[in-house]
Amino acid sequence: MLVVGGVGVLTAVLVAALVVASVVRDAHRAGGIADRAALAAAVPLTLGAGPDCAAAARLATTDGARVTRCSAWSDGSVVVEVSVALGAAAVRWPGVPVQVTARARAGTE
Repeated sequence: MLVVGGVGVLTAVLVAALVVASVVRDAHRAGGIADRAALAAAVPLTLGAGPDCAAAARLATTDGARVTRCSAWSDGSVVVEVSVALGAAAVRWPGVPVQVTARARAGTE
């Protein structure tokens, strides 16, 4: 009986570790997508135009994310915030968010 309990505890710990790893992976993925989307939005800034938020949205959508904010700052940079849904392993766990967000800034300097 003690062996069964030990196996159950070990299984629960391993599953929890996998859920945490999945959330961390998706958070890093969101950060990378936000970086690339901010760079895509900042390209027109080099020509003196406004940010290309549509390009940021296209890139984010291609990578499985959604742009939740895209705005130009007075210093000539653009801030893009993206949202990424968590993998299926983490969605059904209580206390774990269903999406992660990341923000990135890019500019001409």
